[in-house]
Amino acid sequence: MADYKERVTRPQTWAAIGRVVAKAAVLFMLINLVFAALKPMDSLGHLSLYNWLLEGRERLPYGENTAESYNLSLNNMPAMMSSHKVSAPKASDEFRVIVIGDSGTWGWLLENEDTLAGQINSGDYRTNDGRRIVAYNLGYPIMALSKDLLILDAALAYEPDLILWPVTLESFPRDKQLVPPLVQRNPERIRSLISEFGLALDPDDPLFVDLNFLEETMVGRRRDLADLLRLQLYGFSWDATGVDQAFPEEFTPRRSDFEEDLSWGEFENPVQLTEDELAIDLLAAGVTLSGDVPVLIINEPIFVSDGKNSDLRYNAWYPRWAYDQYRELMAEYAAEQGWNYFDLWDSGAAREFTDSPVHLNSRGTADLTKLILPHILRIANDA
Repeated sequence: MADYKERVTRPQTWAAIGRVVAKAAVLFMLINLVFAALKPMDSLGHLSLYNWLLEGRERLPYGENTAESYNLSLNNMPAMMSSHKVSAPKASDEFRVIVIGDSGTWGWLLENEDTLAGQINSGDYRTNDGRRIVAYNLGYPIMALSKDLLILDAALAYEPDLILWPVTLESFPRDKQLVPPLVQRNPERIRSLISEFGLALDPDDPLFVDLNFLEETMVGRRRDLADLLRLQLYGFSWDATGVDQAFPEEFTPRRSDFEEDLSWGEFENPVQLTEDELAIDLLAAGVTLSGDVPVLIINEPIFVSDGKNSDLRYNAWYPRWAYDQYRELMAEYAAEQGWNYFDLWDSGAAREFTDSPVHLNSRGTADLTKLILPHILRIANDA
């Protein structure tokens, strides 16, 4: 009798399990289809523990050495902004300065307090009407004006009173504008800017990452979803330690001696540079995009060598012919457009540059801050 009951029960049990598995599979498929249809990644990016349970970050998340720096790179713009202090409510007595730019702005090899934004915040600087000058570091370690424009577009939602935009020639080559992963992974945002400002960039460039329907499902987006979770989890270690960058024990210093070489980018020999090669239109778009918010553009300091073949090259990045033409073009364009523009290219002492021609140490950044602050205060008091 027992054997008979077992033979009857076993098929029923497997059938029940099969029905449960089938229903779960159908439900999982439906959830994935709905997820792909809704495309909720931006909305999920706004969900953040930062600035209420956790301290907001001092700079945008970037890096992969999570074991030491409690940081990561991701391409979700809302998540990046929501993790940053800039997304906290603006104080009534605050004159908010947003600083965008490259790795020099972000603070490569610098503690947060030693970055340009950190140095501005280290003093009690105030406008004539008593508002505190508070700077927010929204630099990001990729050199392209397109990336700066993308971040500026997102940053304007956080009520800035001034945009500080340090730039250098290496961010201007037109063929570099669609190379940054942050740009490639945000095609709709960049295409909107291309359309709005008539930028000389191809909206159909194959470098853009356009996801198909299956890639928009939860399965297709599993890495992006994991990054959102990791960003929140690393926030607990960031909140406890304040560490968001792993400093190498040693680094290769910037070079002072060069080969007899005149090349820059795709050019082996000197050419006449124009806006066809340099994406000045993206800089102009940023000024227009900012509307009534003033933009202070700074041609940031570069390392100027006095070593071998320094008569041909200022440094490993820039032959003299290319950099001199860039400075002339910038000065002419800024004068024509009436920009707030200051050329501080040779204001950095050679000994203050670290591993690249634009990375200053803390002392060099402090000297740069002293040069920029009067312009910030002038604009703030004129506003």
